[in-house]
Amino acid sequence: MNEPRILICGSIAFDTIMVFDDRFRNHILPDKVHMLNVSFTVLEMRREFGGCAGNISYNLKMLGGEPVMMATIGDDGQPYRDRLAQLGLDAAHVRTMPGSYTAQAFITTDLDDNQITAFHPGAMGLSHNTAVADATNIALGIVAPDGRDGMLAHAAQMHDAGIPFIFDPGQAMPLFNRDELRQFVAYADYLAVNDYEGQLLQERAGLSQDEVATQVKAMIVTKGAEGSDIVVGGQVLHIPSVTPEREEDPTGCGDAYRAGLLYGIAHGWDWTRTGRLASLLGSIKIAQRGGQNHRFDRASIAASYVRAFGDALW
Repeated sequence: MNEPRILICGSIAFDTIMVFDDRFRNHILPDKVHMLNVSFTVLEMRREFGGCAGNISYNLKMLGGEPVMMATIGDDGQPYRDRLAQLGLDAAHVRTMPGSYTAQAFITTDLDDNQITAFHPGAMGLSHNTAVADATNIALGIVAPDGRDGMLAHAAQMHDAGIPFIFDPGQAMPLFNRDELRQFVAYADYLAVNDYEGQLLQERAGLSQDEVATQVKAMIVTKGAEGSDIVVGGQVLHIPSVTPEREEDPTGCGDAYRAGLLYGIAHGWDWTRTGRLASLLGSIKIAQRGGQNHRFDRASIAASYVRAFGDALW
C-alpha cells in the first residue's frame, strides 16, 4: 500500500544549543528587567539540524511515513541538503534563496529546561516563494512555524486545494493579528498548540476555546509532563504522557508529537491511538539532545507502545 504523501510546510534551521549550568531565575532580578544586561557563561555548546519542517519530517520518516518538505534555505544550506539526502527525505520543494542565510536559532537552556532563544529568520522569511500547488498527490498537510507570509499563503493554498491540514502556530503566533488568526482557524481542519499557545491564541483572536474547537475537527493541546488533551466532538480526550528514559533536552519534542498526529490522521486512526503515538514520540525525543538525534524504527516504536499502553500499535 502506498503511503499517504504529507506536505510539511515549515522552517528549516540550524540550531546552536547552549546549556547553562544554573537557573535563569538566580541571575535575573525581577525588579531590574527594564534594564536587563545579563551574560550567561555556557560551557557546553553544539550545533544541530533543526527547524519545524526538518524535525517533523525526520520523525515521520522513521515511522514509515512519506513527508514532503516545503521550506527555504540560504546559501549556507548545503549541509542540510546533504543530510536530507542521507535520510531519504523528499527535498524537491526545498528552495535555496540566494543572498540569505538559512534560519538560525541560538538556544540557551537552563537546569529547569527553561529556554532563551535568539532567532534569525533568514531564508525562512522568504518561504512565500514556495507554493502548495507545486507538490502533487498530497493527502494531508501541516502549516508549522515559518515565515509570516509563507504561513498565510500556504494555509490559504491548502484550503483552496481541499487539502486537510493542521495549523501549528507555535512561536510564530505573535506575527499575526486577530483577523489573520481567525482566518487560520477557519481554514484549518486541525489545530495543534501547547497550553500557553492555546491561551495566547484565544486572547489574540478573541475566541474562547469552545469557539475555536467547534471550527476544527480536533484541537490538540499539549501540556508537557501532564500529557495532552484532544478536544473533539465536544468532548475532551486526555492522553497521558509517557515517562521518558531521561529528560535530556525538550528541543523538538513538540515537532515529534506532531509527526505522530500526522501519521495517525493520515492513516485514519482513532484519536486515542493517534494521541498515544504522538505522546510516545515526544517522550522518546526528550531523552536525546537536539531535535534529530533520537532513533527508532517501526519495530522498536511498536514495542515501546505496548510497554507504555498495553495495546498493539500496528
